[in-house]
Amino acid sequence: MSDRTLISTGSPFERTLGYSRAVVQGDWCFMAGVTGYDYSTMTMPADVTEQARNCFKTVKGVLDQAGFEMGQIVRVVHYVADQSLVDALVPVLGEHLADIRPAATMVIAQLMKPEMLYEIEVTAFKG
Repeated sequence: MSDRTLISTGSPFERTLGYSRAVVQGDWCFMAGVTGYDYSTMTMPADVTEQARNCFKTVKGVLDQAGFEMGQIVRVVHYVADQSLVDALVPVLGEHLADIRPAATMVIAQLMKPEMLYEIEVTAFKG
């Protein structure tokens, strides 16, 4: 059985809600949903594109910490608070994922807090 590593970003939500930002098991990295918080200041931009940029900054940092690269992302699930926000997200998603082209799903859904407009869930594989 391969080792299991828990990755944290230091978000207070991880402790209070009882989850890890990511779990590495063997060649897999399973990342919990990442929202647009700047975890160093626990602030959330009002703009969905800035939230998405913060998400990808967090995703990259977690993957680096876990020993993975952005190019090893194989699956993403995007959660968007309102369909009207999708067009604003497209350039940011393309900037970070166009060359990787993981399997992807986009869901329009109410997120945990009203200020959250975008959330991304990532799975990476390096086998």
